[in-house]
Amino acid sequence: MDECPKYPIPPPFPSLLTDVDQSVTIKLPAPLDPLSKRMRTLYFLQRNPQASRKWALLNKLALEPVPQRPSWWALASTSSICEHESNLLRTVMVNVRRRSLLWWFGYKFHFIGLIGVRHLLLASSLVLTGCNTLQSLSSQPDKPQAATPKSTTEAPSPTAWSAQDDGQWIMPAKDYANTRFSGLTQIHRGNVKGLTMAWSLATGLERGHEAAPLVVNNTLYYVTPFPNLLLALDPLTGAKKWQYDPQPADAAKGVACCDQVNRGAAFFNGKIYYATLDNHLVAVDANTGKQVFKTKLGEINLGETMTMAPIVVKGKVLAGNSGGEFGVRGWISAVDAESGREAWRGYSTGPDKDVLIGPNFRPFYKEDQGKDLGATTWPPDHWKIGGGNVWGWVQYDPELDLIYYGTANPGPWNPDIRPGDNKWTAAMFARRPDTGEAVWAYQWTPHDVFDYDGVNESILVDLPFKGQTRKVLLRAERNGFFYVMDRGTGEVLSAEPFVYSNVVKKIDLKTGRPIEDKSKAPGFGRVARNICPAVPGGKGWGPMAYSPKSGLVYIPATNLCNDIEGVEANYIAGTPYTGHKTLMYAGPGGHRGEMIGWDPVRNAKRWGINEKFPVVGGVLTTAGDLVFYGTMDRWFKAVDANTGELLWSFQTASGIIAPPMTFKGADGQQYIAVVDGVGGWAGSVVAGDLDSRDGYADKGFVNAMKDLPQHTGKGGKIYVFKLP
Repeated sequence: MDECPKYPIPPPFPSLLTDVDQSVTIKLPAPLDPLSKRMRTLYFLQRNPQASRKWALLNKLALEPVPQRPSWWALASTSSICEHESNLLRTVMVNVRRRSLLWWFGYKFHFIGLIGVRHLLLASSLVLTGCNTLQSLSSQPDKPQAATPKSTTEAPSPTAWSAQDDGQWIMPAKDYANTRFSGLTQIHRGNVKGLTMAWSLATGLERGHEAAPLVVNNTLYYVTPFPNLLLALDPLTGAKKWQYDPQPADAAKGVACCDQVNRGAAFFNGKIYYATLDNHLVAVDANTGKQVFKTKLGEINLGETMTMAPIVVKGKVLAGNSGGEFGVRGWISAVDAESGREAWRGYSTGPDKDVLIGPNFRPFYKEDQGKDLGATTWPPDHWKIGGGNVWGWVQYDPELDLIYYGTANPGPWNPDIRPGDNKWTAAMFARRPDTGEAVWAYQWTPHDVFDYDGVNESILVDLPFKGQTRKVLLRAERNGFFYVMDRGTGEVLSAEPFVYSNVVKKIDLKTGRPIEDKSKAPGFGRVARNICPAVPGGKGWGPMAYSPKSGLVYIPATNLCNDIEGVEANYIAGTPYTGHKTLMYAGPGGHRGEMIGWDPVRNAKRWGINEKFPVVGGVLTTAGDLVFYGTMDRWFKAVDANTGELLWSFQTASGIIAPPMTFKGADGQQYIAVVDGVGGWAGSVVAGDLDSRDGYADKGFVNAMKDLPQHTGKGGKIYVFKLP
């Protein structure tokens, strides 16, 4: 293939790749002097977004459908087009949307006069000319060439994704934007039914497995539940390269709230980083398995543990603590990725100096503005044992230079013991990664009475809103509402229920506060019945995914309700501090979970799949128009990203509570990986050998899951799949 000309490429206009018809290809003759003319055409279209939309719609509507040929989007990702031109072509296609059809007809075809038939012909010729080279179009997406993936230490921008996916998975959510989207297309909805198991490997442990593997430089890394072993495996065969044992203290198992889990690791600059249950952050040489550093961040004796997957931003490893059910005060810590020294720590509660709130703190809503709200919205000194732990997911926007994360429930659960808004629990922070300085905060549930932890992940995208492209974060919150927020300011743009909710009536967009049914509030001597969603929320910790190709968000949802009674609670360090009696049960319809395809622009459900048990493990979506997820009754599934149609399934040995991932091997093939091993809070009746007759066991979750032992046993196995 001839070398591409080194034209300077202007930056793409900010927008979002969405609905490009995959059934369309173009049959037009290539013009003369295609290199220079097609580049001029693409420059014109890039600088004229309206014209590019109309041009794209012409190709979408007026040309002959050929169902078995690649789409414009896919063509932009093939090696038959120069990298520069491929980037421009993807830029041109970004604003095509189904709703643009009505707008297009409104112009009565005047767009032909705007950009000219000549430009249409020139731009269309890209699919035939490539880089002075033609590559025949097959009936399936191009098979990637065998290559060794290159090491990557920085993730792509949260608003940009590349179909030229390097095939690696270097951080828990694939990218800083937390999309869990892969641009790999070798496995797609047309051939996924042929997936077969390449290999499997038992970890030898039987507590809940909640982590997804990483794949970096032809090595698959996996962090097990306690004792938090780090396995380094050959991703093509499962052969073990080495194993690292951090030797955590056994005492940590006794104060783990919800099983002895770990949610994964992150790769940066030749090292693997992860947290251990006994509150250490470890760095391990990715090639040798040798420990680089081990930094202690918390105290077991206080009931503190660490279970979250860290993320590395600007040379700092970000991780937080668990322990809200033990009266542990929440924090997030930034540790230098080379030395292991703590750079800063931001608390969730307490005076502004502890929360790292300073003069640049600009929350959007009036009730979040004021001095030392992390202390004054509590009874005296209660903020010291008030929870707000950070055990979920962290996102990062390099353009705004902000990290985003949520805080967990206030302690204890009984709200009568802690009057006030209890800031900053059940909330979200936007901070500067260099210093931890808080830029804005928003409280999902002021004075949380339902145990609606605010630790769920957000997804960072750019979306149209009221005629403008806005930098937003998408959030399926535990109160059952799907939020679209301006991620620069913390303003709630829209919020609609994605599951049945009878405790939150709506979100007041003027104040940002949920309008709650006060009759559902539990307390001393009050049993609040039929609270929906239940304490695990309409969606738990399991991460959702977003596809810039379909424009949909894929939500692993829970359909449970519960009764709660507030009881007395007395704080003793290192012992449970909850103050409640809870009994959970299935919500409306009897199914206890659902996989949802959600349209964030319309803020409405596109499709849903009912599941017997809560869908807690998380989601993967790919450019092959696929969504992968696992169920607690041992099914690993692939469904159509646009319709939810089941395309493939595989029954594992144990229930799945971990998110899937995908990678490209050194042999050029795409692989899909998932780990089974039921457990966590939802699966404690199995992993913890609890008596299913005691419905109040494990904070009432056992009552909702008492039939789970009939559908799965314990386990812990890594599965990797490929096409034959």
